[in-house]
Amino acid sequence: MDRVGKLASQKAVVIFSKSSCCMCHAIKRLFYDQGVSPAIYELDEDARGKEMEWALVRLGCNPSVPAVFIGGKFVGSANTVMTLQLNGSLKKLLKDAGAIWL
Repeated sequence: MDRVGKLASQKAVVIFSKSSCCMCHAIKRLFYDQGVSPAIYELDEDARGKEMEWALVRLGCNPSVPAVFIGGKFVGSANTVMTLQLNGSLKKLLKDAGAIWL
């Protein structure tokens, strides 16, 4: 749990992902298309990935990936991020976190 928190606070946008997950790919693409350069941790390629996945589940992320943190705070998974994008509030969160400037 401590490792997830530490990693999540190291950059404006952090995504915990799995390389084989299509929703993870879509969420990463969404951020790249907005000009954001997120820190991405592929849990299926990390030796401690299972441990971090359980920590994400305990945080309330269900499914466990993609798990998106903006400004060090857990935002949610794909459904939440897509809802924020559609209602226009994702851009404000990204600006407030310093991930984008425009």
